Amino acid sequence: MEIPVCLTTDSRPLMKLSLQFAALAVALVATPALTLAQTDEIQVYDGAIAGSGTLNLTWHNNFTPRGQKEPAFPGGLVNNRNYNGVTEWAWGVTNWFEAGLYLPLYSISNGRGPTINGGKIRLLFTKPHADDRTFVYAVNFEFSYNSRHWDQQRYTSEIRPIIGWHLKPVDIFVNPILDNSYRGGFKSLDFAPASRVAYNFSKKWAVAVEEYADMGPLRGFYPTGEQSHQLYGVFDHSSKLGDLEVGVGFGLTSASDQLTVKVMLSRDLYTRKKN
Repeated sequence: MEIPVCLTTDSRPLMKLSLQFAALAVALVATPALTLAQTDEIQVYDGAIAGSGTLNLTWHNNFTPRGQKEPAFPGGLVNNRNYNGVTEWAWGVTNWFEAGLYLPLYSISNGRGPTINGGKIRLLFTKPHADDRTFVYAVNFEFSYNSRHWDQQRYTSEIRPIIGWHLKPVDIFVNPILDNSYRGGFKSLDFAPASRVAYNFSKKWAVAVEEYADMGPLRGFYPTGEQSHQLYGVFDHSSKLGDLEVGVGFGLTSASDQLTVKVMLSRDLYTRKKN
């Protein structure tokens, strides 16, 4: 599907770099993951980035009181009663490009205790000033280095298109994510979409419904009962101290974690002074 857009001077580099990275990521071969063993980040992206010259820190936390009791692969972490956390460091390079680093990525799991799970880098290209636009489009790329207990593949990546609308007071965003493990070709890319519908009571308070899924490889989705689907109720609060997001997710299929709690804390740490 092609979406006609009017390119401004500052958005041409965005489109050029996005297409180049998309071509590179899709050209790499991939392999499906039968079920996502763990996740460090439960979030629907809306294309917003840190301001140019700003360092932002987001602390992701999620705990699964009732999850899958068997690992997704031999030697993997067990989701049940498992806590995952990661600090995400983001730098606003320009008004259309943000670079991020997830480090450290860690877990405290039932039976294994504390573990370090790897790290990843993130490159997000977006339409400038996404928060102020009605229609938003962007694309995010993540490249991961994984411990063996976190993922069967040492190196993986993610291609995350971002499409959404700020309809005031309602926001609608879709992230049709493709997970890539560099084996099996294009049809083996794993489709794991995420979506969000939010109602903004004010600039400080919002409530939302989010859905996260893992439907399987493009060459053939898993049967419905083997897909992972979770529905979240979420609230967001912004203040001078930072941003807070809290959500509770419920599994909709037998292959899903039945109860997950997520907490995200975000704050700008530094902004470069302008001359």
